[in-house]
Amino acid sequence: MAKLPERDQQIVQAHAALIVGVVQAAQNPALKPQLDEPLRVSEQNGWVALVTAIRKILDGSRDMALLGGLDEEDSIIVEAILRGLQDPGTLPDPAQSADPTMAAPGLAHMIHQAARGNAEALNLLSHMAEQMTAGGGDMARLGGIMRRLVNGERDVDRLAKGMGAQGESLLNSIIAELGKLEAH
Repeated sequence: MAKLPERDQQIVQAHAALIVGVVQAAQNPALKPQLDEPLRVSEQNGWVALVTAIRKILDGSRDMALLGGLDEEDSIIVEAILRGLQDPGTLPDPAQSADPTMAAPGLAHMIHQAARGNAEALNLLSHMAEQMTAGGGDMARLGGIMRRLVNGERDVDRLAKGMGAQGESLLNSIIAELGKLEAH
């Protein structure tokens, strides 16, 4: 199987717990109740089309037509679920922490695009920030400062307040990438 593009890998990793949970519940219906609350919350947060597709997968559908009407991020998530059902070896590891060297360029690009008024980038960034905030620790702090980064704040000392070394390192990498993007 071809390796996913970096941005797709980031999206799959950001949603690893959901993807793995759906695959497990699709294979073992006794696990379906564990998804009720996360799916309800996702639906309330505007992910209606994604939740509809996931419910169809949980009901047995494996048709690529599920991708119809989904935006790019939702399609990537549904494709990862369908791949995982066919080949569990393709599933992301929900315990894997974000690799700062992989995450920084993608996050910086989304922040840069969102700051320039790209609605899709802002929407994707908002969803990622929400998930990061729910994750706790440095990722929660990083998720909490996304708006400040979009609004142009670059003071690492202020932005990194309360972060550990790994979070600060990722923040420094993002700001360095933003500097490159903003120089052009």
